[in-house]
Amino acid sequence: MAETSAGQESKGQALAARLWRNRWLLAAGVVAVFAVYYFAGVSGYALLLALALLAAAAMLPVDAERQSTDAAAAIEASGLQRLSGEYLAAAVADPLIIFDHSAAMVHANAAAFAAFGGLAPGMSLALKFRAPEMQALLDSILSGEVASDAVDYTEKLPVERTYRVSASTVGHATGLYVLVFKDQSETRRIDRMRADFIANASHELRTPLASIAGFIETLRGPARNDPAARDQFLQIMQNQTGRMARLIDDLLSLSRLEMKPYLKPGTEVDLRQTIDSVIDSLGPLAAENGIVVEREFANGRLVVPGDRDELFQVFENLLENACKYGQSGGHVTVSVAAGDDAQQAGFDVTIRDYGPGIAEEHIPRITERFYRVDVENSRTQKGTGLGLSIVKHILTRHNARLSIKSEVGKGAAFTVHLPAR
Repeated sequence: MAETSAGQESKGQALAARLWRNRWLLAAGVVAVFAVYYFAGVSGYALLLALALLAAAAMLPVDAERQSTDAAAAIEASGLQRLSGEYLAAAVADPLIIFDHSAAMVHANAAAFAAFGGLAPGMSLALKFRAPEMQALLDSILSGEVASDAVDYTEKLPVERTYRVSASTVGHATGLYVLVFKDQSETRRIDRMRADFIANASHELRTPLASIAGFIETLRGPARNDPAARDQFLQIMQNQTGRMARLIDDLLSLSRLEMKPYLKPGTEVDLRQTIDSVIDSLGPLAAENGIVVEREFANGRLVVPGDRDELFQVFENLLENACKYGQSGGHVTVSVAAGDDAQQAGFDVTIRDYGPGIAEEHIPRITERFYRVDVENSRTQKGTGLGLSIVKHILTRHNARLSIKSEVGKGAAFTVHLPAR
């Protein structure tokens, strides 16, 4: 009840305010109505009707849209007046520096201090940023040749970062200018990775293609009537086409993995069954290289969430590498044990060979695309240079990780750490 009375009181106040704002218009209308009544002799009912209509019109909002617009403009103006340049600069995520006509720094936001350090009001930006492109940018802005300009600038220390630097005047005749640094380092890194990937893939395909083209030319010429040479060359050509096919298959696998970076939940994989299938499928390769594969599985249920085909590919790549590059050790051990991470339950699958091992400096880069510890040996073993990169991508999808331990002359151990949930 109290709320109803308050609402009615508010409405009454609004009507009274409107009548007061339109008081002069209302008074003029009343005078006009009485003048018509007096001189034209209209009836009393017509007079009352005219007065009622005039009062209703006076109580309606007058030019409500214009009033609303004016009120919004007033609010915006008062809000902007309360904002200072420091607040606006702090709201910018990129490094921002305001300077005057002598290229002396007036203000810098927190991102600028974090990126460049050693900044202070009054510091000469011409001395802080000595690169020729930055000097040219400051000169062009301060000379008034252009109102805004942009250049690419690379900061070497403490780490190399590339920026797209934009310079422009602040307002009209303020004597102030602003530099905004847009970090392009990640974009440039991705561009370099893409260029390197294309170059490496092209090189890996060009080598067998050149070999096939050369043997075809030889078969059509000097070896045309030489059956022994023809059989030998055809075998080499078949090996080279197989190498290209493996490379294309691995490239397609990487592409598919990158297009679906997240794994659908709900599917479970039996590690015991999956790894047994991998060992059986690579039995001929192990026998060919004189390798004995030993199993060391923990007791109990060895189940993890994941995609069976993808985990099969992980263990297949790792065991195949162990059989190829660790053959001098004579045996390979595949073990499954409970994970040693107290924070997260899971299983560790370790594939260990006893071959020549991997030098320590190669381990951090061994999962990069096309990176090889021994180029000639890798190609002899029909490697594409993409196997461990595929392993890394699949494990990322499974929220898992790969660790590598090795000593030269003592073999290598590749351990897959898989979460149990």
